[in-house]
Amino acid sequence: MGCCSSAESKRDWKPLEQRSCTDVPWLVVFGVFCVGMVCICGYPIATGAASRLISGYDSYGNTCGHNNTKIEGVALSGRDMRENKYVFFLDPCNLDIINRRVKSIALCVSKCPADELKTYSDLKQFALNNGSHLCSYDVSPTRYVSHSERATKCPKLPVPPSEPVPVFHRCIPVDISCYAEFAQAFVTFVSDNNVLRRVIAGVMASKEIIMGLCLLALVLSLIMMVVIRYISKVLVWILTILVIVGSIGGTGILWWLYADHRNAVANNTLSVFGKEVASDNVKALLIYAIGATIFTVVLLIVMFFMRKRVALTISLFHVAGKVFIHLPLLVLQPLWTFISLMLFWMYWIMVLLFLGTSGAPMKNNSTGIVEYEMQGPLQYLVWYHAVGLIWITEFILAFQQMTIAGAVVTYYFTRNKSQLPTTPILSSMVRTVRYHLGTLAKGSFIITLVKIPRLILTYIHSQLKGKENACARCMLKACVCCLWCLEKCLAYLNQNAYTATAINSTSFCTSARDAFLILVENALRVAAINTVGDFVLFLGKIIIVSCTAFAGVLALNYQRDYTVWVLPILIVSVFAFLVAHCFLSVFEIVVDVLFLCFAVDSKYNDGSPGREYYMDKALMEYVENSRKMDRYKPGDGDGGELRSMANS
Repeated sequence: MGCCSSAESKRDWKPLEQRSCTDVPWLVVFGVFCVGMVCICGYPIATGAASRLISGYDSYGNTCGHNNTKIEGVALSGRDMRENKYVFFLDPCNLDIINRRVKSIALCVSKCPADELKTYSDLKQFALNNGSHLCSYDVSPTRYVSHSERATKCPKLPVPPSEPVPVFHRCIPVDISCYAEFAQAFVTFVSDNNVLRRVIAGVMASKEIIMGLCLLALVLSLIMMVVIRYISKVLVWILTILVIVGSIGGTGILWWLYADHRNAVANNTLSVFGKEVASDNVKALLIYAIGATIFTVVLLIVMFFMRKRVALTISLFHVAGKVFIHLPLLVLQPLWTFISLMLFWMYWIMVLLFLGTSGAPMKNNSTGIVEYEMQGPLQYLVWYHAVGLIWITEFILAFQQMTIAGAVVTYYFTRNKSQLPTTPILSSMVRTVRYHLGTLAKGSFIITLVKIPRLILTYIHSQLKGKENACARCMLKACVCCLWCLEKCLAYLNQNAYTATAINSTSFCTSARDAFLILVENALRVAAINTVGDFVLFLGKIIIVSCTAFAGVLALNYQRDYTVWVLPILIVSVFAFLVAHCFLSVFEIVVDVLFLCFAVDSKYNDGSPGREYYMDKALMEYVENSRKMDRYKPGDGDGGELRSMANS
């Protein structure tokens, strides 16, 4: 099961020639873990916690709408509440934000008060007319007006009108502004602040324009994924010019500042104290200028030697654009992944709420309120559930990467594109489900192992903020940073391992090793793609956001009633960036998959009979130009592992 126990010997790269199940033991482990997640959901359902959450329960352990059993030591427990189906809070606006609960006595009532009740006489009349007792069970409605403990056993006056929440059977005040002090402060601030009121009014009045601009951002993102292959060369030149001008210009400014300060010191135009300070500045500027010069020279040398490898990035972007033309449904992968994640997260939150009402009833001696607490080994179910959140989330993301990799690998290693499967993406999904779920389970578990300690350390750092010394704070931040870097490196390696699995149908460890060796052999190319390529995609996001924001300004310009445009434009810009990032991240995955396929193809093939290339014409032109520059060596491979599959 571990990487070190992989018994696979060094094998040849044989794309799409044979399929076999990979990492089956890990699939079994993941399946058992998922069964455990289902059992965690079944535990609160079987013990009645789910029913307590949905139906609601009072402060004495009685579940509303049910006939309850007596709880030892709680006098008002064990009551028949089949007619009282709603939970009513004596002071619903008293919230404990830290512990996320209402700090109030809860009762089971048969009806929520629809109108405001201002006096105890109104409470009495409401109880007699509707049979819904809003004071404690041990207080008769006839004594509401004269009872000595009515201030603590009856609701706080005036009782606001409330309505039952669908499904969860809680009486919630119609005026939700009473729920928290910060909400009241916000409402007061809005009513007293003319600017903020105009901003919010502008958002509400321009909601149709905002929705239209969000749709425009979606369309622009789709268009960008197709046309970026045509503008990538221009964007690369923009990047190159900016880097060269910025580095040379910055270095020149530092040398100019150094010369200017040195002349000021030499001319004795400063005071004694000022001369000492200026002398220190001259030394600092000299150090900065020398460092900037060294950095600029090294950068220019690296760019000179990598200038041809940048051409590979442009070629890969060109081919990636073709991939989306042949496989247009790739753009929908983020949508399916998002839907899957939302469904899982909703299930996870629901089970977490179930667990919050699980356990044995325990009476709080200080308040007299019954609370449900899990004791013994059962209290660790929440931790198991938390690990499941991370592992299954990473598994869903890995499934998207494997699906995209499988479809792109099929496209690349199919010589005659007319012979592509009718539904290559669906075929990739079926292939992943049939053969490679174990590989995804193992890869996502490795990410989980790194993410969990990072999240724990981040939580500890946030809890100890302001309490620990500077050394401890620095060590915690350093550990979190190192774990974050490790997580990103492993995520990149995992993605390439999934691509290698899609090509060769090997286990995770074998695929990761093979992919790592290929990446090390092409380290400069990887650096060029990850720097230049990421910058090009970033510029693509900026173009989408800029066009959307500009269209928003033009659209709002025709609506002279809007005096404040800040919030509508900000909302649209943020949404445009998120949409662009979502779609262009798929483009980035496609480029990475194409690069690994190209690296394998160029290593084991040289274009001779029996060892024909699979690559696109754009990549072939790059290879030919590289040969002319005497930088490309086709004989790196040790044999004809990749054989011709079909004639074009």
